Amino acid sequence: MRTVSDIDFKGKKAIVRVDFNVPLEGGKVSDATRIVRALPTIEKILNDGGAVVLMSHLGRPKAGPSPELSLKNVQSSLARLLNRDVLFLGDCLGEVVRERVADLKPGQVILLENLRFYKEEKAGDEPFARALANLGADIYVNDAFGTAHRAHASTSVIVQFFKKENSCFGLLMGEELKNAAHLMSSKAKPFTAILGGAKVSDKIEMIENLLDKADHILIGGGMAYTFIKATGGAIGQSLVENDKLELAKDLLQKAKEKGVQIHLPEDSIIADRFSEEAQVKQVDSRMIPESWLGLDIGEKAREKFKQVLLDSKRILWNGPVGVFEMDVFRQGTLFIGNAVAEATKNGAFSLVGGGDSVAAINMLNLQEQVSYVSTGGGAMLEYFEGKTLPGVAALA
Repeated sequence: MRTVSDIDFKGKKAIVRVDFNVPLEGGKVSDATRIVRALPTIEKILNDGGAVVLMSHLGRPKAGPSPELSLKNVQSSLARLLNRDVLFLGDCLGEVVRERVADLKPGQVILLENLRFYKEEKAGDEPFARALANLGADIYVNDAFGTAHRAHASTSVIVQFFKKENSCFGLLMGEELKNAAHLMSSKAKPFTAILGGAKVSDKIEMIENLLDKADHILIGGGMAYTFIKATGGAIGQSLVENDKLELAKDLLQKAKEKGVQIHLPEDSIIADRFSEEAQVKQVDSRMIPESWLGLDIGEKAREKFKQVLLDSKRILWNGPVGVFEMDVFRQGTLFIGNAVAEATKNGAFSLVGGGDSVAAINMLNLQEQVSYVSTGGGAMLEYFEGKTLPGVAALA
């Protein structure tokens, strides 16, 4: 895999696709994790004596430019973290941009406006990709793992307009792929996957792919209740996909045939309504009263899941096991975070990915106590579903 480490950028201008799709509050970056993770690639180019043109998307613009989704909101945080000036341009195409890129000196950084202000970006439009390639950069770098599963203009189509020797992955992309590949290819056993989130339908392909690789699959979150109902449990008003009950049964049968243990939460923290102020109690997950709903895994489930994790040598964690947005239903997810860190300390290789799983690790300040924290949500999911990522394939 060719990365920026294999290229000398002295006197060169690099156009770098980063993932600065960061959360904003009041027009300011509230979590700079994705910016921080891109810094090593940017600094490598600058330290070589090169110049950098950064391009990214931010949010999901509906109809062209909007101030609240402008990458101008990211400029000050980026400049502070890089400890150097960053020139923001109010567009990502056009004559003014080309002139500024032409004037770019070694050590300087330009940040382009949100690529998705142009519908051509998501459409994978070839003329749009060619226009980006023709801004005046010598080398193309893709360091945006978070968008690697999209065949967008700036992630996969643009590559064809650069010679092979003038295109490469960034350091973050390289680390993401290396760690994901290690998790899936290592022979260390047992291999345990923790899957949470709301819907079975979001994780079907991932579960099916893991049935050929994992020894244990721990299921929490709303998706657990579809499995519980499929096996005859009473789940009250808990989230359920009734059209996926037969699929859940089929997945459980396939797991049994392959010798994979799927663990459902033995007990649940339930509430009489979906609210922080709800009445809360702990019950058997298969005996939830009619008017109540399950919103977190219970104490027995936590201890059972922890024991499986502590016996594991490889761990993949994707998705919360409870309603992470509410403090009272967040405790199961935080418990799992601590268990993953403890297993890692005992020698397991652990990879954490997916918004709330990462949020839990950050909340517990355990980023350095797990093996790897992925920046990619959808991209990581599709990688573990066994799919080809367009942004990776284009540079492979």
